[in-house]
Order: sequence, then C-alpha cells, then structure tokens
Amino acid sequence: MAQLSCIIIDDEPLAQALLENYVNKTPFLELRGTFSNAIEAMAMLRTEPVNLVFLDIQMPELSGLELAKLIPSTTKIIFTTAFSQYAIEGYKVHAIGYLLKPIAYPDFLETAGHALKSFEQAATTPTPSVQTADQQSLFIKSDYKLVRVDYDDILYIEGLKDYVKIYTASTQRAILSLTSMKSIEDHLPPGIFMRVHRSYIVNMGRISAVEKNSIVIDEKSIPVSDTYRDRVHDYVAQRTLATK
Repeated sequence: MAQLSCIIIDDEPLAQALLENYVNKTPFLELRGTFSNAIEAMAMLRTEPVNLVFLDIQMPELSGLELAKLIPSTTKIIFTTAFSQYAIEGYKVHAIGYLLKPIAYPDFLETAGHALKSFEQAATTPTPSVQTADQQSLFIKSDYKLVRVDYDDILYIEGLKDYVKIYTASTQRAILSLTSMKSIEDHLPPGIFMRVHRSYIVNMGRISAVEKNSIVIDEKSIPVSDTYRDRVHDYVAQRTLATK
C-alpha cells in the first residue's frame, strides 16, 4: 500500500488534536506537520510539498479556500469545516473530499481512502510534464490549474513572501502562483524580461517611462533597486536617442 504525506491546517487546537489522532492511527498516512494558519503552511509547502492537506476553511489572514487556489494541483485537499454551506465552494477548487465537523473516524478514513485511490491511479497513468507551451508562452500553476500566459501579455511580475503575482495586459486581475521569483525568472526569456528589484521582474518592452529610481509600466511605478540599477541604465542607454 502506498503512503501519503500530509499536513493539517486548522486554527482550533481541539480540531488539530483530533485530526492528528486520526492521521496517526491511519496506516497509509504520514503526518509532516500541523499549522494554525495558512501563511505558515504555505511557506512549508513551497519547499516541502506533501501529497495531502487537511484544510480548515475559516481561518484568519488567509482562508482555506484562498490557500487552495495557490496549492499545486499535485497536492490533494480535504476540507474540514463546521459549516456545510462551504461544500460547494470546496468542490469549485477541486477538493478531493469534504469533512463536516465534528468529524467521525469512519468518515475520515473513507475520505482519506479516496485520496489514496486517486494517487494510486495517478501513479499508473503517465502524464506529460508541461511547462513551456512554445517559444512565446508559459504555463503557470494557478487557481488549481495550469494557465497559459503569453510572454508579450505579461506587464510585470511581483514577488511576495511565498508566491508571485503576474500582471498582464489582457486581464485586470493578477495571476497568483505558489512559486518563487527565482523559479519563474529561470523560465522567462532574458531578452524580454529583466529583474529590476528583489520583488519585481518586468517586461522591458512594456516600459512607458523611466524615472530616477523607478520605471513606469501601465501607469504603475516600479522601483529599481541599487543592485539592478546599472543593468537597467545600460538597457535604456542603448535605446536612447542622442540629443544635441
């Protein structure tokens, strides 16, 4: 029998203790950690992914539904909540199961068994590893799916603590992805994109103005840090029309 690594995310100590007890007595589950909020768990998931997350929905700062949209599709989610009205929302983000508190062990075991079966089936079904669509675009994991983004459509990319926001010309809402700036920078063509700050990568073809310590893209002023200032200056100087 396969074994699934898992974590528990719940801000209620009693719920944490119950779920830990259930996980520890389920032979095919291996507990890697218990977290009281989604922010802490997200930091771990970026560097140490697991197979399964038991995820509460109502939590401070970042809700379970919001976190679910950032978790890679290879990690399955079982929602745990005291409110039945969230069931439909849970399935919108492709949760593999939904447990209503107070949770009985037979229900827990049955739902975890569904997750195990899903992983066993996936292990016997070869799937292509898709990252780059072609020379003009990239697939980004976001909102529990792979989203194709054309390079020309990207305005700039903002790095936050554990995920990035990709701003495009065609959509008003940024694309969120649980990845690092270094990872996405490695997949972008250097002739088009440039790192200008620890927290920003820009499409150089989208720059509308250059100021002393910043550049402007789509009316957004983006800071240029000392580390990258010479690189930006050289790029602009090569394209600046000489004046008398």
